[in-house]
Order: sequence, then C-alpha cells, then structure tokens
Amino acid sequence: MGNVQPTIVPYADFDVMSDIKAIRKACKGMGTDEEAIVSILGNRSAAQRLEIKQAYFEKYDDELEEVLKSELSGSFEKAIIAMLDPPQIYAAKELRKAMKGAGTDEDVLVEILCTSSNQDIINLKEAYAQVNERDLEADIEDDTSGDVRNLLISLLQANRDENYEVDEGLAEQDAAALIEAGEGRFGTDESTFTHILTHRNYLQLQATFKFYETLSGTEILDSIENEAGGTLKDCYITLVRCAKNPQLYFARRLNEAMKGAGTDEDTLVRIIVGRSEIDLETIKDMYLEKYDVPLKEALSSDCGGDFKRLLLEILH
Repeated sequence: MGNVQPTIVPYADFDVMSDIKAIRKACKGMGTDEEAIVSILGNRSAAQRLEIKQAYFEKYDDELEEVLKSELSGSFEKAIIAMLDPPQIYAAKELRKAMKGAGTDEDVLVEILCTSSNQDIINLKEAYAQVNERDLEADIEDDTSGDVRNLLISLLQANRDENYEVDEGLAEQDAAALIEAGEGRFGTDESTFTHILTHRNYLQLQATFKFYETLSGTEILDSIENEAGGTLKDCYITLVRCAKNPQLYFARRLNEAMKGAGTDEDTLVRIIVGRSEIDLETIKDMYLEKYDVPLKEALSSDCGGDFKRLLLEILH
C-alpha cells in the first residue's frame, strides 16, 4: 500500500561463483569467518540467496544449509537458515512450528495470516502443502477454535477486496453494523466484525473506522480493547492496525519483541528477514517516528554478537 521501501534489493554486482567460494572459505579450517557470511548473505536478495544455495550444492556436492548448521549456532544460525528459504517457504515453516506439539503459538498465526494479501495467502497455502505435506486450512481448523478459527479460516479464503476504491455509503453502513455488533453485546456477533475486517479493502476500512468514531464517539481500537478478549482481540487489533498502517504494525511487533526481560528472537527474524525486500526501510521510519529511537539502536542494545551484526546488515 502506498510507497513503501525495502532495505534489500538484488545485489548489482552479483557473482554467484565468487560468493560460494567466499562462503566455502569462511567455513573451512579452524573457526568460522562469520563476518564474511554476514556481508554476503546480508546483502543478497532472496532469489540470489537461492542461487547461491543451488550453485554451492552443484559445485561442492554439499548442502549449504547443512554446512552452515554445523558451523553456526543459536539465533544467528536460525536467522541465516531462514534466509536460505524462499520467503513463503520460511513463513509456511513458521506456521507449522506455531501449531506443532502441545499448545499453539497464536501470536505467530495472527502475525502471518492477518498481514497477508490474497496472493500471499495463496502462496502460503501452496508452500505449506509443499513443505509439510499437510493442508494449512485443515491444520488451522484442528488447532484453533470458535471465533478465532472462523476468522483465520475466513482469511484463508483470500477473498479480500484489494482495489483502492472507497464506497462511503458502504463505509457508513459497515460502521453502523460494527457498532450494533459490538455495543455491549460482544460474544453474540463476532461474525459481523470478522466479515467486514477480512473482506473490505484497506482504504474502505479506513473510511469505515472514521465513520465508526463519528457515529459512536469511540475510536474502534478502544472499543475492541474494551469488548473483545484473548486471541480474538489480537486478531481484530492486528487487522485494524494493518488496514491503517501495516508498517507501523510491524514496528510495534518489533518493539514488543525487544521489551522487558528476554528477547523474542524468532519474531525479530521473521519480520526483519521477511520484510527486508518489501517494506523494511519504511518500518524503520515508522519505528523512529513512534519510539524516538532508531530501530538499529534498539536492536544494538537488545541483541549481541553475530546475530546482531546480521540484523544490522539487513537493516542497512
């Protein structure tokens, strides 16, 4: 939406043979030259990284992923391995990881699915089937319940209107329906919220939220905050924030990942690697605007070592 900027673009002087030789050298002998790995992979597009992976295998008959796994560790290893997958494959693995085993990491489902375009959803479903030999919709059915399940399944239909036209009459009508669905009787009519938030285009939703505030005297996020709970509330807030400003939503997620004791490295990797070729430069702008601290500075004080070096390289 609008004019958003990435931090990573295809490297102009890309020479796959020279890259694989440098990576090979970085992993040979005693110790690993992590800096060399960072400066190469942190400055190549996803498509170029895949070429590197392929060429490495053809030349050395070694899987680059396995070589790097044996040389690296911790969050740094996780981030580098994430960078060797096409973005939709990586996202599909993250979705599976969020649903595997006991309990479901619903935050991850919400972050990925509630921020995806129709085409992203279609690609994700294909990638999920390819990597996991499972059906994404069936897994979400099994792993979630009630209104959250209905909302996520609705998103998986990839039926959002994606044009840039605003129908003011419809916006007012939807706003009235949302007020009626929410005013004091949440729990009876989530379907109205779900339908509107998963089907209307983003500009249409922005117009709807303005009418909502005019008609009810309350900002829609405040209403949701007061009237919904749990994961459903997170879904609604994410959808509203993404309709207003997706890059600000991701800036907030990054800030949450670094707040308090301990750092949620997985979220940092998902967003910084996952958005690097889409809108990460704009996310940096939003972060600075919202928190008065450059994102690079926040990461510097929160992460360490090669992991920090890699993230800063991707952030440029």
